[in-house]
Amino acid sequence: MGTLKKQIEITGNGLMKNKPCKVTFFPSNEGKIRYFVKGEEAFTADIDNLISTDHCVTLGNKKSRVMLEEHLSAAMAFCGIDSVDICMDESEVPALDGSAKGWVDLFKQAGIEKSKPEYYTVTEPIYYLNGKTSMIILPDKDLFISYAVNYDHPDLTRRWVNYNPKNPDEIIEARTFGFYKDLKKFQMFGFAQGVTQENTVGLTDDGYTTELRSENEPIKHKILDVIGDLYLTGVNPLNLKAQILVKEAGHAVHLKVAKILKDKLIETK
Repeated sequence: MGTLKKQIEITGNGLMKNKPCKVTFFPSNEGKIRYFVKGEEAFTADIDNLISTDHCVTLGNKKSRVMLEEHLSAAMAFCGIDSVDICMDESEVPALDGSAKGWVDLFKQAGIEKSKPEYYTVTEPIYYLNGKTSMIILPDKDLFISYAVNYDHPDLTRRWVNYNPKNPDEIIEARTFGFYKDLKKFQMFGFAQGVTQENTVGLTDDGYTTELRSENEPIKHKILDVIGDLYLTGVNPLNLKAQILVKEAGHAVHLKVAKILKDKLIETK
């Protein structure tokens, strides 16, 4: 089990509702990632507790829920944390800088009690195909992730990025993104209230609202999302010996595949 060496907390505003939320992390030897929201009954970070993928990933039970947990899950995957209790006084995880970097920095500050990684592969190929969208997971001797997008943007038309395990920081620090022209519409419906130029890359007709941290940062954020989403299988996707090939997908597809993947994992050396 991988956990933290000490208790640590952080406060920040949510991306959707813009409400401040204090999040406290407690070391645990339970072997689970458990959320305690507003003092209600705990639930685990597990695909079986998925409630919604509208605008962000929402997990929970009948009494409480947590929104926008995907970047936090990805950070725990990168840090090898799979046993921790997370207490929140609001239901939306803080956006921080829109990536996983703030969470990774926080965990490093607390110290990480690492364990020997366990490696897994899939018992058979997994396919999800629906029109232009596809996600495929194939057994392999190492991890390979490739993500392709096709957005109405000069830099993001028929482009793909491969995950480079020798440079994880460019995935960890990749911020969430969206089309700037859609921002006011989403805000009218009560979403994206916490969007700022610092935590979101806005896509304009010919560029971006902020300087990119690295080339193809929005596509790298999609890789961050898929890592966070697949972590809900209970197995760290960074320890998979498999090819993960994704084309024009999102959280809904990632998590549909995660449900299938959970039952087709086998430990390997």
